[in-house]
Amino acid sequence: MRNLINIQIPSSSPNCDVKNLWWISIDDDGKILSIAPMSTASDINVHEDWDGDWISPRGIDLQINGGLGLAFNEIDSNHLPKLIELLDYLWADGVEAICPTLVSCSVSALRNALEVFRLAREQTANNRCKLLGAHLEGPFLSKFYRGAHQTKYICLPSLEELDQRISGFEADISLVTIAPELPGASDVIRKLQNLGILVSLGHSGADSKISSLSFDLGISMLTHTFNAMPGLHHRDPGPIAEALNHGQIALGLIADGFHVHPHLAVILKQLASDQIYLVSDALAPYGLEEKQFIWDKRLLNIEKGICRLENGTLAGTTISLLEGCKRLAKWTGDPSAAIWYATVSPRLVLQKNKQIKDCFIGKPLETLLRWHSDKQSSLLKWTPA
Repeated sequence: MRNLINIQIPSSSPNCDVKNLWWISIDDDGKILSIAPMSTASDINVHEDWDGDWISPRGIDLQINGGLGLAFNEIDSNHLPKLIELLDYLWADGVEAICPTLVSCSVSALRNALEVFRLAREQTANNRCKLLGAHLEGPFLSKFYRGAHQTKYICLPSLEELDQRISGFEADISLVTIAPELPGASDVIRKLQNLGILVSLGHSGADSKISSLSFDLGISMLTHTFNAMPGLHHRDPGPIAEALNHGQIALGLIADGFHVHPHLAVILKQLASDQIYLVSDALAPYGLEEKQFIWDKRLLNIEKGICRLENGTLAGTTISLLEGCKRLAKWTGDPSAAIWYATVSPRLVLQKNKQIKDCFIGKPLETLLRWHSDKQSSLLKWTPA
């Protein structure tokens, strides 16, 4: 057994002047036995001093569209080895689990992908990123707020259209993004709720009234807040203000500095410090060094990790989840909250009653992350713990 001291645990609470320090007991197998405040550590044997570094679980990415050249909405069984390679790559990039995201596509492509995900889950391994249920980002989206989604695959929501896509795969889906203002959306939201599938507002033109009603109906999230939805306006608050006013709506944020300006990301944190979760919105060229890439038979131009269609439409990123975390930490000056948004907050989105200690007790130390913030440069870095 060994004891680690002077460790910080991430928190979404605003910065305070006094560090909240803990000590951790590790058993002979390298698993965490207990976590306790440093005030209780007077009589322990000290084996390692972390000097205020943070410990966290690995990240969870609820919106990632592919990587290493693989687009999730284009995969079939032949791509299974490449998918496993991507999962190993994600683990090395600090990510423990993902909701593989399927943008609007044909029914056959969607069902093929869900089948491949099911096969991939059978090939679990230690030190490999896990596949959670899929995130269906479409096809029940507003054509006026479609972003990079192809119009030909977008359709009005109905129970029949939903059944065509998910029948037999209900247990393989964690999250669906929908535009709640569309005719038929309420029935689909209720159905998804009954299936235990989370529902998120996104690619939507919903006004304040519809947004508020949809939150009451069971929508609990915003997909990439500020993007593909009305922004904040002093006479027409829209979905973002309603989500802030509601207080229990999880706010997905792409922290690359382009999808949302850093200043606005800071403001969002000030307004909703306990509602944010980070996503990468990474596309197929994530993990590659390509400057151009063919995605959905369309050309992507990639610059500084930002993917755009030829017409300039933002399509996604090649920036990792934890790189977004580091950028947000620098903008806000609050590394603790940034770490929380990438590693703990997504867990709470998926499991509301989860406690922070559940992320650590019984877990092998080597599967967790250690974070260090350089005081002079404000740069945040992570390594396997």
